[in-house]
Amino acid sequence: MAKYTGPSCRLCRREGMKLFLKGERCISPACAFERKGFPPGQHGRSVQQKLSVYGLQLREKQKLKRIYGLLETQFRRYFEMAERMPGNTGENLLQLLERRLDNVVYRLGFAPSRKAARQLVSHGHFLVNERKVDIPSYLVSPGDVIRVRDKSRDLAIVHASLRRARGRELPWLQLDKSRLSGSVVEIPRREDIPTRVQERLVVEFFSR
Repeated sequence: MAKYTGPSCRLCRREGMKLFLKGERCISPACAFERKGFPPGQHGRSVQQKLSVYGLQLREKQKLKRIYGLLETQFRRYFEMAERMPGNTGENLLQLLERRLDNVVYRLGFAPSRKAARQLVSHGHFLVNERKVDIPSYLVSPGDVIRVRDKSRDLAIVHASLRRARGRELPWLQLDKSRLSGSVVEIPRREDIPTRVQERLVVEFFSR
């Protein structure tokens, strides 16, 4: 499957904000965004022109897509799903992205980043309702229980991430550290999703 293999910090610099794509490195002095707080490329240091309406919409779309680690086709598919759902399309889109299994594993604190969570899920380290699920895009539902497989309970990355994940807990998820498991309490509301993005501009981009 195709995936982005370039430098993660370059994406943060392009969007002008930390996307926290590399876990602990993003909050350490090694973070390239701190050292190079300007867009990448030949003209990155030059004075930035004011973005057009289309430019603002594009940047928000790219930002959201990169935060969740999706390619364009995948992202467009989620938008089409959100459009068909009742209610606010922008909020529906964020809810779908938050319900991805790799994102839930990250939100629960079992992985330091969504990229690491995607790898852990792909390698079959997690069970959903006691069944192994190795599809990162699997959409969880209220009542689902996600836990680390018994054979994977000693993974250093999981325990290290849990120690550092204080404050990442969200009201729509419930974590049981002693059992290395978590459950989905409800579908997240917009106020429960800490993603810093203007989803309205993303909807406008696809509605042109």
